[in-house]
Amino acid sequence: MIRTIAFYTFITLSFINVLHYGAYLVGANIYDIRALKTKHRASKRRRHREVPLVSVLVPAHNEALTVLRCLESIHKNSYRKLQIIVINDASTDETGTIAQDFAKTHQNSRRDIRVVNKRRNVGKAAALNSVLRRGYVQGDLVMTLDADSFIAPDAIEKAVKYFHDPNVAGVAANVRIMHQSSILGILQRFEHMIGYRSKKFYDVSNSEFVVGGVASTFRREAMSQVGYYNTNTATEDISLSLKIVSQGNKGSRIVYGVDIRAMTEGVQTYRALLKQRYRWKLGTLQNLIQFRSLVFNRDRKYSRMLTFYRMPMAFLSELMLLVEPIIVLYLLVLSLRQGYVGFVAGAYLLISLITAITLWQDEHLPLKQKVRLSAYVPFMYFAYYIMNTVQILAVIQCVLKPKRLLGEAKEGNMWKSPERLGKHLLTSS
Repeated sequence: MIRTIAFYTFITLSFINVLHYGAYLVGANIYDIRALKTKHRASKRRRHREVPLVSVLVPAHNEALTVLRCLESIHKNSYRKLQIIVINDASTDETGTIAQDFAKTHQNSRRDIRVVNKRRNVGKAAALNSVLRRGYVQGDLVMTLDADSFIAPDAIEKAVKYFHDPNVAGVAANVRIMHQSSILGILQRFEHMIGYRSKKFYDVSNSEFVVGGVASTFRREAMSQVGYYNTNTATEDISLSLKIVSQGNKGSRIVYGVDIRAMTEGVQTYRALLKQRYRWKLGTLQNLIQFRSLVFNRDRKYSRMLTFYRMPMAFLSELMLLVEPIIVLYLLVLSLRQGYVGFVAGAYLLISLITAITLWQDEHLPLKQKVRLSAYVPFMYFAYYIMNTVQILAVIQCVLKPKRLLGEAKEGNMWKSPERLGKHLLTSS
């Protein structure tokens, strides 16, 4: 009886995953075709458009190793109509001094560069809200960029183009992990590559609800209408995205911009990875619970792919994380005992194929890097189990803290920046 239940549970989960992966691959290709058509039409119709002011907000706490790199990438951007605001959230290192020196050095430029210093560590969400609500931010569009990240020279210009569509309220950037030769660094790089390619499917199906904090761009009006960032969840970026989507994602869309390139540092240790994923999982679950009314919601202001697919699958995927290891381990032992290797071989080939396809269809990686990274593909199936283990431990931590999960107790949003490699880290994509 147990074997039968385990077998059919495994088959069901495998079927769901295959459908997922199939949808991702097909959706990504549809997105690519649409992007080519849009680019072709834009090249034919170069009409004059109003150039909006973009305010780039850089919240920072103890980011002395990385903040200058971040600010230089913004200042060197091809888009000229910029306002840059650094929110130094009570840093105890040289973050504030470096930001102030940068502002002084470029005070004669045409860009408004200012540093807002917080005396008390209030957390990222509250720090961003403080400048949004007090009149510092002047731009019609607002981009937030973590201080450990940097953007491509044309990233802001690319982001602005998506807002030519009046129904677009927010745009998620294409975030990459900077090159690191460690197993953990390579694992994070492949994970981000696959995860962000799946966003193409969410864009095509109008089911996206996650705009990360790295190079995310919103209409300031849309942010104002929902009260800006929430300070009572572990992930303020997901909360803001869902608040905007909950107003109706047909007339106020969240989209993905594959050509808006941003780079960020991966975490350096497995302990730091677990802390990061716990925060991400906690914030995701907090927001899914808070916006659970979107699940199977029939209101016409929502796309059916959001309410009948994306939101339910977001809940289900977290449940699958807890159940899947037990089922897979049981079937692995059973397969080895009885000589059935088809399950393991099939899963290995499927994941390896998806990894290879994702790598070789990447728009921004040069051929040399694709060839080099291909050497890791045969081993990534096993490496992904490292990430799965971390994700499972993170979910278990969340479940063991129900008050925090349900928002009845604050997790504490006073941030502590993890270890950084800083400027000597290779910045190639």
